[in-house]
Amino acid sequence: MGFTIDFTGQTIIVTGGNRGIGYELSKGVAQAGANVAIIYRSAKDAEQAYKCDVGDAELVNSTFKQIDDELGPVTGLVANAGVSVVKPAVDLTSDDFKYVYDVNVLGVFNTARAAAKLWIARQAKGSIVVNSSMSSRIINQSAENQSLTQIFYNSSKAAVSSVVKGLAAEWAIHGIRVNTISPGYVKTAQTSGMDPKIREYQAANIPLRRFAEPEEMVGQTVLLLSDYASYMTGGEYFVDGGQLIW
Repeated sequence: MGFTIDFTGQTIIVTGGNRGIGYELSKGVAQAGANVAIIYRSAKDAEQAYKCDVGDAELVNSTFKQIDDELGPVTGLVANAGVSVVKPAVDLTSDDFKYVYDVNVLGVFNTARAAAKLWIARQAKGSIVVNSSMSSRIINQSAENQSLTQIFYNSSKAAVSSVVKGLAAEWAIHGIRVNTISPGYVKTAQTSGMDPKIREYQAANIPLRRFAEPEEMVGQTVLLLSDYASYMTGGEYFVDGGQLIW
């Protein structure tokens, strides 16, 4: 028998799943047979999508309950939604901090907790995969010896990696697994709009010498959602082309 991941009859929620990496993650779990519920904040362009601000805990709880009722028992969550503010540190404001942390940290916590509440209530296991970033470990460079001006983004990703470890430790007794994938540089609408010289410099400093395609984030995510990863929790898995080797 071949190695097959089959989510038939399961419902998996993907936050920010209507574009970019999230869209590819949504397609990946759907191709494995899952009912996919996409949570979006704006620019809806997908079926089975639910509008929800992940920073609003009460709305997240009610949206997860609605999905659970309408599509069938939720078995997995991909917490993919994320934002950034690119400014020099001296220009950053408390509003910028709130904007980034409400989505990247509080949003992950709110959605993970909403899923865990469903599973604990029915005494069911579940798997959560958080889409973080290699920026949890490094300061990205825009050119030689110059860092990208995204202090709040980088620190939010370090914070969410710690949140994942804490939730994994606390919820292991319930059979709930929590892991992180941390992509490196990926070809998205955002990175495509960067100065080509910056992209060339960054690619030259990756062992594989290129940016990832969004769909290259799918395999690790689907694996972690599946029972093939049943002994994996609290981990951070870098899908970065070898960036952290150097």
